[in-house]
Amino acid sequence: MAISLSLVLLVGIILVIMIRNGRVKWGPALVAILFGFLLASSNVAPDIQKFLDSAAEALADINP
Repeated sequence: MAISLSLVLLVGIILVIMIRNGRVKWGPALVAILFGFLLASSNVAPDIQKFLDSAAEALADINP
C-alpha cells in the first residue's frame, strides 16, 4: 500500500508539472486521469498491482 500511495503521488506530481509546463493540455490530462480511475476499478487492476509490486521488489533487490 505504501508503494501504491507514493507512486500515485509521484505520477500526480509529474502530471501537474507537465500541465504547468504546457507539455500536456488540460483535456488530455483529464482523459488520462479518468482512464486511470476507470482502470483501477476494472478486472485488470489486480494484475497491474502485482506487476508494480514485483517491479518494486526487483528494484529493492538490486545491490549497488
